[in-house]
Amino acid sequence: MRKKEFFEHMNDLHVAMTFDDVRLKTSYSEIMPDHVSTETKFSKNVPLKIPIVSAAMDTVTEHELAIELAKLGGIGIIHRNLNPEEQAFQVARVKNHLNGLIENPICVNEEESINDILEKRNRKGYGFHTFPVLDKEGKLIGILTENDFDLCDNFSLPAKEVMTAQLITSPLGTTLEEAYNIMTKTKKKVLPLVNNDEKISGMYVFSDVKRIKSESSQKYNIDARGQLRVGAAIGTGEDTLNRVKKLVKENIDVVVIDTAHGDSKPVIETLKMIKEKYPSLDVVTGNVSEPDSVRRLIEAGSDGVKIGQGPGSICTTRVIAGVGCPQVTAIYNCSLVADEYGIPICADGGLRFSGDITIAIGAGAHCIMLGSMLAGIEESPGEIVFWEGRQWKNYRGMGSIGAMQEHKGSRERYGQKDAGKEELIPEGVEGLVPYKGKLKDVIFQYVGGLKNGMGYVGASTINELREKADFMRLSVPGQAESHPHHVKITKESPNYSGA
Repeated sequence: MRKKEFFEHMNDLHVAMTFDDVRLKTSYSEIMPDHVSTETKFSKNVPLKIPIVSAAMDTVTEHELAIELAKLGGIGIIHRNLNPEEQAFQVARVKNHLNGLIENPICVNEEESINDILEKRNRKGYGFHTFPVLDKEGKLIGILTENDFDLCDNFSLPAKEVMTAQLITSPLGTTLEEAYNIMTKTKKKVLPLVNNDEKISGMYVFSDVKRIKSESSQKYNIDARGQLRVGAAIGTGEDTLNRVKKLVKENIDVVVIDTAHGDSKPVIETLKMIKEKYPSLDVVTGNVSEPDSVRRLIEAGSDGVKIGQGPGSICTTRVIAGVGCPQVTAIYNCSLVADEYGIPICADGGLRFSGDITIAIGAGAHCIMLGSMLAGIEESPGEIVFWEGRQWKNYRGMGSIGAMQEHKGSRERYGQKDAGKEELIPEGVEGLVPYKGKLKDVIFQYVGGLKNGMGYVGASTINELREKADFMRLSVPGQAESHPHHVKITKESPNYSGA
């Protein structure tokens, strides 16, 4: 039975399935796992090298995890339990982490003291030491580099007395290749670009240019400027435009209207409002679990849709509100509509093992969003705690009572923006997850499992996996048989932590 017939039969029986209910059928294959491509899309104009997106949760995604995930080929979505300025700052940390052409370099005034510049650098969290120095008319007169700071023994001196004044500059329009040749010839690690008025209009830094030239960033998910890609979660209503404005200023790649029920009037009105003001900005909407909801969001202008209502490990929506479709069925049904429009869908929630990634994509998703599977990572927010002889990190749902009491964004996400702290109806819980180590090691296992699954199916690309996947339903004994059984596990596997 092919996938279409399988799901149609289940739908006729009014049976909806999740990950434990199904497995993919194997097929003849000439595809080796090392030779597959995992490239896909999160939204219409935002590509991915690996189909992994981190959840917009305050115990999962801030700048540190977003940076590392983008370097591994995915994308992080900065949570919205931050005020607009804080969230834009988090986005800027990701976008400024590495650059090809820096279009708007951070400059300092010639009269600013070295102490003030360093204090600003620490306050803003800049990960660089290179600052163009401008005179009172805004013209470029010098550069402050790490060497200038290191060799300065009086931090009260103004920038003009410490800076390197002998500059090599280039005109606006200089290509990366030309910049590389100029910097290697002149042995300069910084190349400012200036216009006819001697005002700075861009800058190249040698370490970034060399990285791009040597293709060391081949696996990075970077934009046309050579900056890491990042997204941010937003809410609904007029106030949202102020948040989006600040995010756009930092060159955000995609915004996600992040609500528990995406098929709602406030979401559609906000989507239209953003697309009218920022037509080139990708907007992903969610969450939904029904095909008609996907159609309404796409026809309103959505560039991507998140699928999943209640499947998350810390989500209680289904038992509190009594709604939601089991995730694998939701993915399949919603993908049929999204495919009509050529719009990607992201499976959000319910995944526990790397094999679930293969199943989600086989059912029709273009990518998956991970919360609990990325909670407990070294780069996720929060401290490591010791309990019962093991390392853990906090993890909570955005609909948990703690998140809703502390943050307006969480209350708004669950339609309780104006509720008092004693009137909240939580749809999530708080807890601990085992500490998992560094993100790169965890993602290696997740992507490795996906690649193995693609090899078993005989799919060399994500689209082939979506097309070739065929399903079977598991019995309860079949589910038990899928896990280790009749054995006492004495050594944990890096990609299996038990059912």
